[in-house]
Amino acid sequence: MTHIFIALGVFALVSLCALIGMALRKIQPARHLEKPSMNAVKMVTGLIATLAALVLGLLVSSSKSTLDTVNNELVHNAINFLQLDRMLQAYGPDARALRLEIIGDYAEVVDLLATSRQDETALLAGQDRLHRLGDYQVRLMGLPVHSDAQRQIRDEAVKLQGAIVATRWLVLMQREGTLSAPLLVVLLLWLAVIFLAFGLTSPPNPVVICGIVLCALSAAGAVFLILEMGQPLDGIIHISLAPLQDAVARLK
Repeated sequence: MTHIFIALGVFALVSLCALIGMALRKIQPARHLEKPSMNAVKMVTGLIATLAALVLGLLVSSSKSTLDTVNNELVHNAINFLQLDRMLQAYGPDARALRLEIIGDYAEVVDLLATSRQDETALLAGQDRLHRLGDYQVRLMGLPVHSDAQRQIRDEAVKLQGAIVATRWLVLMQREGTLSAPLLVVLLLWLAVIFLAFGLTSPPNPVVICGIVLCALSAAGAVFLILEMGQPLDGIIHISLAPLQDAVARLK
């Protein structure tokens, strides 16, 4: 919901700037609104608009890349869990209790992700849960070995659990997103200047107003996409849970 409010704030800001520009247009002397002056304003605005478009495009691409990276890592994590489960099943009764604990922990993680709420997904970074992940690896290394086959299975299981822990840390490191607040502020200032110029250089008729409103919605929508995709574990736009839920169903 925070990202929706920020996007609405962006829409309100740029729309207000356009209205201020229209108001300034009405009080300007006629000589200031002549074609050479308006052309100069449009040239300056064009430069700022180009910079804003480049930054918006790069930020959307970066946020989408973050979303895809986390999504792919979690899919690989689910595959590793399935492989680990099969190995523990093959290991025998000595690994049964540990296997059930790992399944329960993984199901909890998927349930937390399914809420898409920041306060719930924040629990994934809890010290108890992270300590439990490391404890699983220690317990895997301590499984009793009665044959060469069990030793090989145990060694592979330890490697898989290590990969699972590494993936969990990678995902948690990207949970809060990587968007710089100063960069967002600069982008908003550019958008404010652009819309101020729109209002200043355009006659206030219904067609122009509709065009400015649509442009403001597009800018706010782009900011919303950047913020949402930059935090892939929660919000409206988040990772796909279908592979993870399928893994839970198979583990059970």
